[in-house]
Amino acid sequence: MPSMSTTVPFTLGSTLHGLIDLPDEPGERPAVVICHGFKGFQEWGFFPYLAALLADRGFVVVRFNLSGAGMLPGDDLVTDPDAFQANTHGRELADLLAVLEATGKTLAPGRVDRTRLGLFGHSRGGGNAVLAAAREPVRALVTWASVADFDRYTPEQKEDWRRDGRLPVVNARTGQQLALGLGLLEELETRDDLDILAAARAVRAPWLIVHGEDDESVPVAESDRLAAASSGELLRIGGANHTFGARHPFVGPTPQLIQALNATQRWFRRHLVG
Repeated sequence: MPSMSTTVPFTLGSTLHGLIDLPDEPGERPAVVICHGFKGFQEWGFFPYLAALLADRGFVVVRFNLSGAGMLPGDDLVTDPDAFQANTHGRELADLLAVLEATGKTLAPGRVDRTRLGLFGHSRGGGNAVLAAAREPVRALVTWASVADFDRYTPEQKEDWRRDGRLPVVNARTGQQLALGLGLLEELETRDDLDILAAARAVRAPWLIVHGEDDESVPVAESDRLAAASSGELLRIGGANHTFGARHPFVGPTPQLIQALNATQRWFRRHLVG
């Protein structure tokens, strides 16, 4: 069980809000930036537990809500559905790159060794982390249940999307009715720089690819595609679903989540500390 770390809120620009978990050790420390996935947020399920665990191991941990999540710290529902609908993959990538650039500068100044910067992403956030790691000199990368492709829509869905200018989506956890905007579809069809597999081939940081064998949202075969396109190390976890058994509100780690957490903290300690 991780100890209680010191958690400091932050705002970057006018739209990015997050939390920094600080370790007890003084001075500049290695840092890990956490990126959540689609319909996720910084306080969902295992993210606070993961952040506290890493802080307990001596890392500065930065987590945040993507601006297109439509949620502020403390929110459990999307409170800005317009921001959610206006969201795009390019916007998410820009958010993540901005947080990486600010870590150790305007975020936790004097507490981060920027030569030892790690990156973590879950699900769609894993895809964003791969894109960012191909562009920025991070020292270590871990993805959980990462997508290998952002285009996850049928031709029929795209036809309705173009006709209506929006694609309805439902948050299965809350039942909240939301929608994706046309800008996201247009971006999928025009921006080659959002190709996750192409980015995977360019990643040079040591990369741990973690995926549950029973993932119901992102098929485990996508982890094979990422591993084949990169020099990443693949860890499949038997009996694990998309969230490794974790739910929100979080009630504690499952055996599958413990396996993922242990492998993750060992990876960051090996490549950012050792």
